[in-house]
Amino acid sequence: MDPVFSTPVADDVGRLLLRLCLGILILFHGVGKVLHGVDPIAGMLSGAGVPGALAYGVYLGEVVAPLLLIFGFYARVGAALIAANMVVALLLAHRGDFLQLTEHGGWQLELQGMFLFTALALVLLGPGRFAFNRR
Repeated sequence: MDPVFSTPVADDVGRLLLRLCLGILILFHGVGKVLHGVDPIAGMLSGAGVPGALAYGVYLGEVVAPLLLIFGFYARVGAALIAANMVVALLLAHRGDFLQLTEHGGWQLELQGMFLFTALALVLLGPGRFAFNRR
């Protein structure tokens, strides 16, 4: 392996890229919820026997948490919130798709899976040195 890519700086740039990618992509979903509300999520929760008011928690997972990641401020907390949000989304909205493939052979839930496992990786790795509180 080339020593240029095995330096602490390269590791921190990699963490920054993961944080920015996940944070920005999840934030787009959050902006959609801010603009259009969470009524569909509240309906799904109510249908599952869970209080619909908990739908407002999506703002934590799709607005607050991505901002924490983007800025690297308590990024592990932000990543954990995103992971929890993704688990709820998978169980609530996508449980029928776990074993499904797309017409091109990919996993039906590859985007959700990528969001979940990237968030878990960031919980374990931390934000790196290019973060506000460098935890």
